[in-house]
Amino acid sequence: MELIQRGGNAGGRREVRAMLKLSGQEFCRWATHAAQALPDEACGLLAGEAHGGDAFVRKIFYLTNIDHSPAHFSMDPREQLAALKELRAEGWQLLGNVHSHPESPARPSQEDIRLAYDPKLRYAILSLVDGTPVIKSFWIRQGVVEEEELRIE
Repeated sequence: MELIQRGGNAGGRREVRAMLKLSGQEFCRWATHAAQALPDEACGLLAGEAHGGDAFVRKIFYLTNIDHSPAHFSMDPREQLAALKELRAEGWQLLGNVHSHPESPARPSQEDIRLAYDPKLRYAILSLVDGTPVIKSFWIRQGVVEEEELRIE
């Protein structure tokens, strides 16, 4: 896996990159949901607005992991469709997906990288290692993983 850290120094200039913003309340709800899904991975969709490259999560849609597995997830297709209909009705965009890693760090697994099907979506991962929720966001394009700045407000 190739991991690129954003905001590095390229030719003496600092790159300006997009950031994902998430409310503290939404983060706490997602962390609670993921903890309740243990020992399985929890999964969902990030919906919200994008302005000037930054994305603002307005809602996380919690979806059923139909694999019922601690090592991978598959989203319930009916729930996915219902979430997409609701986010469109609200005038939001699909910003990406989110899932939990019950026993591993908040970074994409090889399976996550292999299954990253849309380069326009971000992939947020919440780790529950040691009982402390840690969330990070990534872009995955053609097998290259790039961490995105994530701000909880």
